Amino acid sequence: MSETTSLSVLDQWHEIVNNVREEYLSTTQNYPWIIGFSGGKDSTLVAHAVFEALMTMAPSQRTRPVHVVSNDTMVESPLVMAHLDEVTYLIDEAGRGLDLPITVARTKPDPDKTFWVLLIGKGYPSPNSSMRWCTDRLKIQPTSTYIKENVSKHGAAIVVLGVRRSESIQRMNTINKYENVRGTQLTEHTSIPGALIYRPIVDLTTDDVWEILGSFQAPWGGTHQKLFQLYRDAEGGECPVVLSKEEAPGCGTKNSRFGCWTCTVVEKDKSLQGFIDSGKHAYKPLVAFRDWLVDIRNDPARRSAVRRNGRLTFDLTGKHIPGPFTIQARREILDGLLKVQEEFGATLITTEEIDLIHKVWATDLQTEESLAHA
Repeated sequence: MSETTSLSVLDQWHEIVNNVREEYLSTTQNYPWIIGFSGGKDSTLVAHAVFEALMTMAPSQRTRPVHVVSNDTMVESPLVMAHLDEVTYLIDEAGRGLDLPITVARTKPDPDKTFWVLLIGKGYPSPNSSMRWCTDRLKIQPTSTYIKENVSKHGAAIVVLGVRRSESIQRMNTINKYENVRGTQLTEHTSIPGALIYRPIVDLTTDDVWEILGSFQAPWGGTHQKLFQLYRDAEGGECPVVLSKEEAPGCGTKNSRFGCWTCTVVEKDKSLQGFIDSGKHAYKPLVAFRDWLVDIRNDPARRSAVRRNGRLTFDLTGKHIPGPFTIQARREILDGLLKVQEEFGATLITTEEIDLIHKVWATDLQTEESLAHA
């Protein structure tokens, strides 16, 4: 424990752990807990609190299953994914060793809804603030499916999130908008029937979170120092667990810097640039490729005149809205990505995605030929 740690914050932390324990042991329901775990500071603190609370209980009291669920968009920052892999492995191993009812899981987008299959295969234009097609397919749908499966199996599920009022005005307004279910600390999920939300650290400030993480050892072994270093190198912030379109603006804003290395919604990728500035120069090709995806988005020479349904589209002012990237542009993007992958020295696109991309191209070419001869 740090000598400089505020007693009030320590008291608050002990109160949180006790609160988590009481909520877990609630006799009104025994639905599974699903911790939305991004590997960032807030979700790490929530997992820490749950882990610590479980260790205070007798084995006979640990009847409620706890799922630690992280999401892999398949285009996450490689450094962030390496950290997430390491921490979830430690949580899984420690949970097994201590006989805790913890299941560690990882969700991914459906094979036909990955970033590269949609962008390179189907030609979806690079996401921007007005057309953020990525968040729903890469983040919301995979995690929501996991929650719905547990709701179906158990009748309901409780999603445990590390959201806090002080994160932003938008997050505070979202939290304050929903009242707790009568007599509980839970709120109803806005879009998943049968799912309830539990927010154990909702009243902590950012300073409180860091102070607690720096004051206590990670209960699954080791310290949180690698997390501290990750934030220092990336210049702070992470893209939080997103469970609804209402929360989607939390990704791709100047306030959330960890996330997909391909994110073209932000003006500048501060996390990757932070890694480069801290000496990790291998990330330069990724930043350059991401910037190129932004540059070519609205190039009329690289966009089809019609949408994928074959129709010309115009906005309310009569301005033409271009369709997807052309097949030629998609080939150009794939060739560029494969060159970056070779230079980077790690997988950025899977062989399964490439195979599916070629199948989509073949279908699109057949469609174009049919329309040309119609």
